[in-house]
Amino acid sequence: MTQHSRDTPQFYLTAPSPCPYLAGKEERKVFTHLVGERAPGLNDLLTHGGFRRSQSIAYRPACEACRACVSVRVIAEHFRPTRSMRRVAERNEDVVGDMRALVPTSEQYSVFRAYLDSRHRDGGMADMTVLDYAMMVEDSHVKTRLVEYRRRGPDSSINGRGAGSLLAVALTDVLGDGLSMVYSFFDPEQGDRSLGTFMILDHIERAKRMGLPYVYLGYWVNGSRKMDYKARFLPQERLTPDGWTRVTV
Repeated sequence: MTQHSRDTPQFYLTAPSPCPYLAGKEERKVFTHLVGERAPGLNDLLTHGGFRRSQSIAYRPACEACRACVSVRVIAEHFRPTRSMRRVAERNEDVVGDMRALVPTSEQYSVFRAYLDSRHRDGGMADMTVLDYAMMVEDSHVKTRLVEYRRRGPDSSINGRGAGSLLAVALTDVLGDGLSMVYSFFDPEQGDRSLGTFMILDHIERAKRMGLPYVYLGYWVNGSRKMDYKARFLPQERLTPDGWTRVTV
């Protein structure tokens, strides 16, 4: 009888459920656990193959009759912001991001709760408690960081930290070849700032400074308005049956 090693990943398939992106569709996911010493390397490998991380789980769509979910990564070195993106950057010149260790706070949860109530009231995360949030942040066996965004303080040029109330947060994995934006949220009362776009722009600049070629944005879903924004960050690569393919328009 064949005995599997404890370090050998085992993959599982979920039951069909309603698709959150395309009306009338059903989704299934294949997933495995990211635990132990090999988790960072496995997370890198699976991300290259189109998987995403959620806590200690790596998953990717495995829908029988649909291939609309496409993994996207921005080519950091060659990225050129559009005019509207440059305006977003200008509107947020007073904001600075601080990359820090995984320490969930009540201030983060307050912004997270307001974001869910405003933007995703009927979503699968709508009932998350402060303990659920802490688990989302802390349950990682890979190199994960929090990036907190605040208004720029008087000494920001020295320590890179902002001052004042928290505006936005990104939960980010540091991979061997890039930054993977696992989840991000922002204060919904700051809608005029376009903080979602700003956080991606900031991660692209961070990847450049860290010498990392890519920023992984997760899945772009053709036909889903919620995911349209990801196609605007060009040039990018999309994962096709023939491998990662460069897209410039």
